[in-house]
Amino acid sequence: MIRTVIFDLGGVVMTLNPGEAMRRFKQLGLENAEEILDVYTQGGIFGQLEDGSLSSEDYIEELGKIVGRKLSWEEVKNCWTGYVEEVPERNLQLINNLRDNGYRVILLSNTNAFMQEWAESGEFDGKGHGIQTYFDAMYRSYEVKYMKPDERFFRHVLLAEDLLPEEALFVDDGPRNVAAASELGIQTFCPKNGEDWTEELLSILKSR
Repeated sequence: MIRTVIFDLGGVVMTLNPGEAMRRFKQLGLENAEEILDVYTQGGIFGQLEDGSLSSEDYIEELGKIVGRKLSWEEVKNCWTGYVEEVPERNLQLINNLRDNGYRVILLSNTNAFMQEWAESGEFDGKGHGIQTYFDAMYRSYEVKYMKPDERFFRHVLLAEDLLPEEALFVDDGPRNVAAASELGIQTFCPKNGEDWTEELLSILKSR
């Protein structure tokens, strides 16, 4: 029986706009942004930022070396938040309904401090509430020091939540991430970025 629903952020709770993020990074001076940026798992200093091995401040410094000038926190944050297309109200309503119906709802995300500063602000839902309002717990790559699809990230969450794999449903738009979770026995659902997945998720929960 499923008792916990684990959500990815980008591409699930939040609709992604990779093209806008790349445009902003290129405008910043990162000419080969398309080659460097990845929607699911970042590499290089971008990956080091998201797996917590590089601090935000050191990342800003290293990125500044690449683009050839000193950068500010707000400039870099503006680039990262280019990924934000929208946070559909229907998704947040569903998350609240799940909690009202006894499910524990948690976040498991490859992310960084720039994105989370936005997510924890009132801009997240447009009504003055941050992401923390909607989740019982949040597991973020730069804090946990693991990145999906590393199975250690999923094992960390199962242990922290005292949760059996079959008691969890993991919702992520990344096929590799879903496959990794499935190998551990976690039940999975892989919607596409931007689609309305709410009814299908409810159907899955009813059938299992």
